[in-house]
Amino acid sequence: MGFIMPKVLVQGTAVAALGLALAGCSSITNHRGYINDEVLIASVQPGLDNQQSVRGTLGKPTLVSQFGDPVWYYVSSRTEQAPFRQPTIQQHTVLAVQFDEAGNVVSTDRSGMEQVVRISPDGDETPTLGRERGFLQDLFGNIGTVGTGAPAGRGPGGP
Repeated sequence: MGFIMPKVLVQGTAVAALGLALAGCSSITNHRGYINDEVLIASVQPGLDNQQSVRGTLGKPTLVSQFGDPVWYYVSSRTEQAPFRQPTIQQHTVLAVQFDEAGNVVSTDRSGMEQVVRISPDGDETPTLGRERGFLQDLFGNIGTVGTGAPAGRGPGGP
């Protein structure tokens, strides 16, 4: 009987460790921006509502247009992040409420993931125009230009 208890204890510890390891592999879901409520969004009607009623129904917009006709944008996105990875957008919605000059709702428009643009950076370096210089050119490029009035790197010893 003395040997059974440690065996059960070891098995229980192994099961608990396995459960903790599996829990650590789950994705983290994060919601950012406006929380979509379909009933409230459907209640905003062109021709019936104005800026004050939209603010009372949907709340403060995420963004307001700075040019042209007044448009209020309500932006919502849901991301998931697996352990040791970058977060990825799973759902993205933009509700645009357009007003006329009197402040009355003209239209509402929704867009989603089809408008999301994925940008892939170009490696670790920023591409620039011009000539690439090596270490020795950077080190000795100014020899002969000191005191000549020529810009650095453009004299006899420069590129």
